[in-house]
Amino acid sequence: MKKYNLDIMAIKPIYQKIFEKAKPFLRTRKNLIHTKIALQYALKLLKSEKGDEAIVIPAIILHDVGWKAIPEHLHLTAFGPNPSNPKLARVHELEGAKIAKGVLEKLHYPPEKVDEISRIVQGHDTRKRPISASDRIVKDADKLWRYSRRGVKVETERFNVPRSIYLSFLEKIINEWFLTPTARELAKKEILSRRCKKD
Repeated sequence: MKKYNLDIMAIKPIYQKIFEKAKPFLRTRKNLIHTKIALQYALKLLKSEKGDEAIVIPAIILHDVGWKAIPEHLHLTAFGPNPSNPKLARVHELEGAKIAKGVLEKLHYPPEKVDEISRIVQGHDTRKRPISASDRIVKDADKLWRYSRRGVKVETERFNVPRSIYLSFLEKIINEWFLTPTARELAKKEILSRRCKKD
């Protein structure tokens, strides 16, 4: 995926509104670019995998809004190779579910959709088994970010990990990490691209 500045105008007006409401919460931890790239992957996955677009797109836009509720200096203690305070990852999910619900209710989003989106956000990292086909896509799109050109750059710099080691790690966990065959194929293609282009 070469284009990282997703044209938000290319998605439906309701999703544009959700994205605009989410932006203030995404201006931390490089979540704005992360969300744009994860959204691109979600749109790709929706073409091949079963899932409800009206659930998947709002959920991927809102999945990390909860990080805004956690002080930035604590973010790196919550995730990564050796987190010292992993409970904060759960806090960002719980806070994110509340924020997501509030955003969607203000936009008068269908209540039955709001419920599932909130549940997806509430367990997008810590819940291992997806609650629905839509959740499966959200989980995979979120993880695929790490395989993108920008994702590799951000994560290797963030954790001071050599690029070759990081790419080997990503390659080894593809089959156990991803829930959909489409995401596994996309991950393999991205790894090949990262290795070939050294970008």
